[in-house]
Amino acid sequence: MINIYENNLYNKSDGFDQILRYLDIDLSNILKKMPLLIRKRVEEIRLRIGRPLAINYDRKDLFIKANGVLTDKVYDAYIVTEKNIRNTFQLISNYSIYAFEEEIRNGFITISGGHRIGITGKVIYRNNNIYTIKEISSLNIRISREKKGVSDKVIKYVIKKPNTIYNTLIVSPPQCGKTTLLRDLIRNLSNGIPKLDFYGLKIGVVDERTEIAGIYKGYPQNDIGLRTDVLDSCHKFDGMMLLVRSMSPNVIATDELGEEKDIIAIHKALKAGVKIISTVHGESINDLLTRPYLKQILKENIFERIILLSNRKGVGTIEDIIDGKTYKSIIKKEV
Repeated sequence: MINIYENNLYNKSDGFDQILRYLDIDLSNILKKMPLLIRKRVEEIRLRIGRPLAINYDRKDLFIKANGVLTDKVYDAYIVTEKNIRNTFQLISNYSIYAFEEEIRNGFITISGGHRIGITGKVIYRNNNIYTIKEISSLNIRISREKKGVSDKVIKYVIKKPNTIYNTLIVSPPQCGKTTLLRDLIRNLSNGIPKLDFYGLKIGVVDERTEIAGIYKGYPQNDIGLRTDVLDSCHKFDGMMLLVRSMSPNVIATDELGEEKDIIAIHKALKAGVKIISTVHGESINDLLTRPYLKQILKENIFERIILLSNRKGVGTIEDIIDGKTYKSIIKKEV
């Protein structure tokens, strides 16, 4: 077992402060009062009309008093108002909801810094498709914290000489660091690693949910390497096919496999000589084998390295790295 986040000196800590300028002034003033140590570790800020102001901190949901003190008691917490939500949404959308119509239809908006705001409210349909979301009732502000260096301890298991990689799948329950690890693998593989005699590869990223690169107005908000090209807000199947046809990538990276079309796209990319790095939600390989399309791709031994993540000893705990051909561990477990 390896904890890839332990003693990480590269972590950005300003994500929380970036978010504050997008919040209603009353909410911003409350959150500013929280201790700096806590602010640096907040993962989500939750705004729900008529309910307590809440944060997700160290994998726990806690409420916040008007004085910025954390509490687990509902009656002590600051209650979010319709005005708080309305003002925050106006700031997030820069007072131009129409400019964000496509993102709103997808249920989230990405802002400067790569932070993602999930939206719920009244869904309006047109022609059997979601047209927009009105009467916003909840906002989930997910703070993007790029963590450079988290792949350093596992990169040697992914690299395959001479200067290529193993097809790699990262398996993880939600909020255990799979996208963070994927992003840093992309950065390292794109830039190259001189001490390992590894030269950078051309990497194409299909960033369906804008979580990997965090593209904002065309600019990646996260460091994804010198030789990386990104298709933002693009379905995985379409994106993989576009990259193969137009960008001649050595590697295609994408997040959260699961649909049959994803598997078809992987097969097509592999036939074109492209390597694959991806992630999937799951607790274990046995868990994946219960899902037909994932079972199919595992039985075909397409992924040569399978990295199992958990939060057993904190976010980013690597439980094992498995050889995708033999299903045997290739790391010595640490206690």
